Amino acid sequence: MLVYSLRALSRYITHKSTNSTPRLPLEGSIDLTYRCNNACRHCWLWLPESAPERERELSFDEIRRIADEARTMGCRRWLISGGEPILRPDFPEIFDYLTSHSAGYSLNTNGTLITPAIAQAMRRKGSKMVALYGATAEVYDHVTRHPGGFEMAMRGFAYLKEAGAGFIVQLIPMRDNWHQWDQMIALAKSLSPAWRVGAAWLFKSASGSEVRNREIESQRLSAADVVALDPPVDSPCEGSPPADDCLFTACIERSAFHIDPYGGMSFCSQIKDPALRFDLRRGTFAHAWDKFLPSLAGQVRGGDEYLEGCGACTLRGDCRWCGVYARLETGRYSARVPYLCSIAREARNFRMNWETQHKRHYQIAGLTVTVESDLPITDATFGSKFDCFRVAEPGADVVSIHHHFEMPEFDRSNLGHLVYRKAPWAIYREGESWIYLGISPELDDPALHVAAVFNSTHTRGQIYHPSKSQYEKGDLQALTMFPTDQIVLARVLAGREGFFLHSSGAVMDGRGLLFVGHSEAGKSTTAGLLAGHAEILCDDRNVVRRDGGAWRVYGSWSHGQLPVVSAASAPLRGLFFLRKSTENRLTAVTDRREMLDTLLGCVIRPLATRDWWEKTLALLDSLAREVPCYVMEFDKSGAIMPEIERLVPTL
Repeated sequence: MLVYSLRALSRYITHKSTNSTPRLPLEGSIDLTYRCNNACRHCWLWLPESAPERERELSFDEIRRIADEARTMGCRRWLISGGEPILRPDFPEIFDYLTSHSAGYSLNTNGTLITPAIAQAMRRKGSKMVALYGATAEVYDHVTRHPGGFEMAMRGFAYLKEAGAGFIVQLIPMRDNWHQWDQMIALAKSLSPAWRVGAAWLFKSASGSEVRNREIESQRLSAADVVALDPPVDSPCEGSPPADDCLFTACIERSAFHIDPYGGMSFCSQIKDPALRFDLRRGTFAHAWDKFLPSLAGQVRGGDEYLEGCGACTLRGDCRWCGVYARLETGRYSARVPYLCSIAREARNFRMNWETQHKRHYQIAGLTVTVESDLPITDATFGSKFDCFRVAEPGADVVSIHHHFEMPEFDRSNLGHLVYRKAPWAIYREGESWIYLGISPELDDPALHVAAVFNSTHTRGQIYHPSKSQYEKGDLQALTMFPTDQIVLARVLAGREGFFLHSSGAVMDGRGLLFVGHSEAGKSTTAGLLAGHAEILCDDRNVVRRDGGAWRVYGSWSHGQLPVVSAASAPLRGLFFLRKSTENRLTAVTDRREMLDTLLGCVIRPLATRDWWEKTLALLDSLAREVPCYVMEFDKSGAIMPEIERLVPTL
């Protein structure tokens, strides 16, 4: 499983959709060398330290010139890798220049050549991924064929920790270290609070060496192990084959590029065909990006082999196949790869199992709330009140939440802008993401009850719990496992012309009625009086939403004293402001200010940001203008019912 800081996780759930975006080279990856002081058994690129290819590697001045040209065209982030990038004597200068002239960076290294000075430089904010090939010197040195390599790597980790340079331990899985995988995870956790699993499937050699390829094949994990390490939970693989036979069109349209150690630029780091790489020593970055790369879109076509093979395969949505992988595997861009076929079959089985055992869909107010959990979801997991809201398939408008049961480590001093802090919540805004921390009322208590990261619209969230005990008890009363789901749903509804209202809702003769008031106003009493005369939606909190210019009321699962809920909805025809009295009568309200004040006092408020208030105030104003409002004075005798029944046909 992947484990990151909450700040890092926010990058993975933030996604902004637009109808069209300019093609800009926002992210560049550069391999500084393919030489390495390790000689790993799985490596597809390796060259020895003294390989003659080092004479062809880009100089620092050349790299600086290329980086400057890329930056003028929009490049804001660099991924620095190899080989082993720190093997180059001028690595400190290259690293400083690339990272100081970009908004972010990522570095891949085996860590064995890190010095105290390099560790200090790596304190610069960015992602540092340091590979770990085994939990002991015996296994690590065997995999890397580098006697003493484990000791050097541990020293590199120590230098980073001493310098305070945060880093991610990247575990590299293969057959020869698989027997101590759990030990590798334990070691990674002891080295850093952040760790991740590297690619669980292996490329064959870029050189095409049969000897190297046989060794790489021998290190590949089984399909079941690959899927267990990288489960296809949230979406189909990004590498899913294209629908037509232009194999690389989608890759070229991305805002990313790659530069090899010799100045060859292409759209993918695995592309080694010289015909698909532009020589930046002979031309400009602008020409490579604007002219050369787009010209490749139709150059590599799969033809019948692809269209009748991978292109027509029913497992396509679960497959990691891509033309580059196929070329490395078979020498042909269009060929199927049996190893990936076996992984795709395993992934499909996993996904089907996940859909039935780890995912549920619930419909409320036109929204589908899709709940996923790392632990199985049973019929006893959530309270019975959710049963009538459950649906078999998601609708068009989905709010997705995923429960995890291990709390990630993170630096609380570096979470972005603090928007709100009052127990039980501390809420931060980091870029386009929202971070929620469930905090203790005791200021000196560092414990977290829950942590969550949501995207900008609150339609997608990852929720982390420190233990699984509450979940395993079952009968959960909120799908989010928060005190109430309205913390999230009220935010989502505001963008869809909707809100929650303190109210008792009912449907009488096809007309939706809302009886509005706070606690003790008599909402549950009203619901009891209406029982037998109307369908009760919910006696405490209902959803009001404008759809196509017309107002509707929807039931919710947030009931009060009366445990009766309904997923039904109806056109909203009347609002009744509750007042306990010895009289029983309905009085029309004509003062719009009075209507607004009452509605404003009863609207459910999540994190009430400016944009939420603006949307909700406009909705309340329209509601007060368009839906008849009444003051309902009543007692518990039921004498108010004839008044309601006489009024309803006129609404």
